[in-house]
Amino acid sequence: KMSASDYDCIVVGAGIQGSFTAYHLAKNNEKTLLLEQFLLPHSRGSSHGQTRIIRKAYEQDFYTHMMDDSYELWSQLETEANVQLYRRTGLLVMGKEDGPDFESFKGTLLRSGVPNEILDPAQFAQRFPDVRQIEGDGALVDKTAGILYADRALRAVQSVFQRLGGVIRDGEKVVDIRPGFPVTVTTSSAVYRARSLVLTAGPWVNKLLSHTGLQLPLQVEKINVCYWREKVPGTYGVGSEFPCFIRVKSHGAAHDIYGLPSNEYPGLMKVCYHGGSETDPDERDQQSSQEDIKILSRFLARCFPGLLSTPAVVESCLYTVTPDSHFVLDRHPTYGNIVIGAGFSGHGFKFGPVVGKVLCELSLGKMPSHDLSPFRIQRFQSHPKSSL
Repeated sequence: KMSASDYDCIVVGAGIQGSFTAYHLAKNNEKTLLLEQFLLPHSRGSSHGQTRIIRKAYEQDFYTHMMDDSYELWSQLETEANVQLYRRTGLLVMGKEDGPDFESFKGTLLRSGVPNEILDPAQFAQRFPDVRQIEGDGALVDKTAGILYADRALRAVQSVFQRLGGVIRDGEKVVDIRPGFPVTVTTSSAVYRARSLVLTAGPWVNKLLSHTGLQLPLQVEKINVCYWREKVPGTYGVGSEFPCFIRVKSHGAAHDIYGLPSNEYPGLMKVCYHGGSETDPDERDQQSSQEDIKILSRFLARCFPGLLSTPAVVESCLYTVTPDSHFVLDRHPTYGNIVIGAGFSGHGFKFGPVVGKVLCELSLGKMPSHDLSPFRIQRFQSHPKSSL
């Protein structure tokens, strides 16, 4: 018989990925414990804030296929929690028409049959009079894309998990992991045992993995989440049917620029650079690089004349980035009952429901419902930052 501190599965990290993993485990009647080092809700990781982009437009087909599943699972959660989590806005993708990045987005959308529209310069000017198109740019719209209400989504999935009998212990930091059958997890206030363990601890995952003799080549970056004031409120607003957008990397920028229509802060539009500066997750406020803000200011002055080109609000978020920007969804190479979901590289939130599903499947020893070969740990074998 199980004691109170014995579980079928323990999930460490109650961000969107860990919370959805716990939710799927509870749906499979697993006695599940979800541990979180901070008191919930918190803004120290990568799942906070009010909005995220959800899209099928991707440079790789495997992400587009996973998103088909993800959309259905998001909609299922909306029904279960009886709350709106998604608003369709469309996504405008801009980039050098003959550049490889824009070409991949276009190819994936056309191959996968995602409802889309390709705009020539005249159509663009008519549709988006307040955006100046850069000479030589192509433009397309992913019509299925939109906004996810992020903090609302996190609360929804956690509350359904609890309703299914799941246990959340927040303010409990994991201080030790002893691999084995069962695996033993010690926190700042208790000791737990479980048949399997899932680690979804974002920027802290390597700290946890150090107890298991594994290190992944992850770089933690602090991202400046910038909000820019509209000269005329509503110009780029969700109410004026303005879409989310991505400007794929070019013109010397190493990363994409992305934006969401003004919504959470009236009169302010969220526009960010998809890259930041390396930081320690426990000391992130010491990192105050402004390089990305300069890049954004130049871009907005050129393409979004209806915004003031100095940010009105700057918040921060952490990305945990792999060398190829693809996720890690895999079993531990030594301990088969430890499963790892990490390295979401700043584009994982929208995949939460499907990531949770495959991490749950891995932890139950089931055949994963998606091909996980792009996400295996083995691909880093020769990487200097790994110790496998």
